Amino acid sequence: MSRNNKKDEVIMNENITAREVRCMGDDGTNYGIIPTRDAQQTADDLGLDLVLIAPDGKPPVAKIMDYGKFRYQQEKKKKEAKKKQKVIVVKEVKFSVKIAENDINYKVKHAIEFLEKGYHVKCRVFLKGREMAHPEAGGAVLERVWPMIEEYGVREAAPKQEGRFVNMYVFPKNETKK
Repeated sequence: MSRNNKKDEVIMNENITAREVRCMGDDGTNYGIIPTRDAQQTADDLGLDLVLIAPDGKPPVAKIMDYGKFRYQQEKKKKEAKKKQKVIVVKEVKFSVKIAENDINYKVKHAIEFLEKGYHVKCRVFLKGREMAHPEAGGAVLERVWPMIEEYGVREAAPKQEGRFVNMYVFPKNETKK
């Protein structure tokens, strides 16, 4: 993360160039529109920082606050949000048009394991050479696979062709109940 980002850059204390600011206190006190040096003096008297919140305003809006504490709380909120974030893992199971029944069973067994662990599964059939002329053959393979994993997952949509692949997305059943 670079320090030169305009969004991350905070204008505070002596770096405020506006002649007057609309000033607010950390406790909700509204000081109104006052000269910047008076606002800075008030912040210094309270032992706090004068931080420009809305530099584009007419006049700019500044707030008297403990900037170090404010930044600490912002970082804390970001960390909390990140903890609650759920990472979706997509596992891929590949089939071919000319696949034998025992191979389908073997790959379906893996797809079921993934669904039971709560992963999303992308079933895909790769179309080689002349198979591109008949993509419905790939859809037929996935339609044969679907009844085998139906009780473990929910299908997003019918198999659809995307380039050289025919894809079908399956989500775990227990996730949809939440």
